Amino acid sequence: MAKKTPAINSSSTADIAFLLLCYFLMTTTMGSHFGLSRRLPPMPDPNQKVEDQKVNRRNIIVVKINSADRILAGTDAIDVSQLKDKIKEFLSNPANDPNLPEKEVKEIEGYSKGTYPVSKGVISLQNDRGTSYQAYIAVQNELVKAINEIRDDFCRQNFGRVYNLVTEDQQKIAREAIPQNISEAEPKDVGKK
Repeated sequence: MAKKTPAINSSSTADIAFLLLCYFLMTTTMGSHFGLSRRLPPMPDPNQKVEDQKVNRRNIIVVKINSADRILAGTDAIDVSQLKDKIKEFLSNPANDPNLPEKEVKEIEGYSKGTYPVSKGVISLQNDRGTSYQAYIAVQNELVKAINEIRDDFCRQNFGRVYNLVTEDQQKIAREAIPQNISEAEPKDVGKK
C-alpha cells in the first residue's frame, strides 16, 4: 500500500501575498519629480478685446542660451556665474540709468510707506533646442536667485529680516514690490534653416 504524502495547506498563501503587496505599495515612496515653480498668467476673459501691448525696449533683457550652452545676456556674452549680478543690476537700476528699466511708483496695500518704485523690467529667456537641461536649469536658478536676493534686500530694509523669515503678508508686499517677470520663448533650432 502506497503512503499518501501530506499536502501543504495553501489556501491562505494568496491572502498573505496580497497583504504583503498592499504593505509594500503603501510604504514605498515613488520617485518624486521636482520642477520649476512658475506662475502662469491667468486665462483671459473670452469677452475681452485683444490689444497689442507695447513694451519699451529698455524694459526687456534678453537672455539667450545657444546649443553650445553659451549665454548671452543683453549684448554681453557672460558666464552663468555672472548672470545673477547682471540681472540684479538690470532689475534694480540703482542709478536710474536710461538704458535700464523704468520704474513705476505703485501703491502697495499693507506697505507702511504706501508707495514703492516698482521696476518694469522683464527677463526674456530664449534657448536653442540643442541646449542641455543642465545649462537651462542653471540659468533658471540664477534668474530666480537674483530676484530672491533683491527681495531679501527689500525685506531687510523694510522688515529687518530676509524674505523667508518674514510673515505671509510681508512676503506678499515683497512680491508686489519686486515682481518675478520671466518670459520664456519657444526653443528655436538655430542650426537648421
